[in-house]
Amino acid sequence: MSNRLIQEVIAKQQPLVAPGSTTVAAAARMMKRHNVGAVMVTDGDRLVGICTERDVLYRVVAETRNPATTRISAVMTPKPRTVKSDMRIGHALFLMYDGGFRHVPVVEDGKPVGMISARDTLGPELQEFNAELEQRNHLGEVLR
Repeated sequence: MSNRLIQEVIAKQQPLVAPGSTTVAAAARMMKRHNVGAVMVTDGDRLVGICTERDVLYRVVAETRNPATTRISAVMTPKPRTVKSDMRIGHALFLMYDGGFRHVPVVEDGKPVGMISARDTLGPELQEFNAELEQRNHLGEVLR
C-alpha cells in the first residue's frame, strides 16, 4: 500500500476546486455531485485552503451559520498540509494519521492537481483483503 505513487491514485481525477467566495451551500452541492468529501479552495490557481465535510458540519451547521451566505473562505482549513504527485501514498497516509484528517491536497508548484483521501488508499488493499478471505473460505471447505 505505502509503495504506490500518489500520481497513480490521482491519475483519473479532475481536481475539485472553488474560489474562497463560493458559498458553503454551493460547495456542498459540488461535493455531492462529485461524490467527494472535500473541495480545494483557490485564490487564482493557487491552493489557499481546503473545505471538508467536517468543516461544514463543525463550523457551519454546529455554529448555526447560514450555508447559503457563508463563504468557504470563512470556514475552510487554511494552508493545509500537502503532498506532491511523485511521493508515495504512505507519506499521505502518515500526514492523515499525524494530523487527524482524511484529505490531503496534491499540489505541483502550489497549484492543486488532485486530492488523496483515506478512502482512496483502500482500493487495491481492500481487493487484496477480500481475495485473501475468499481463499481462506475455500481452504476451509477443502479441509472439511
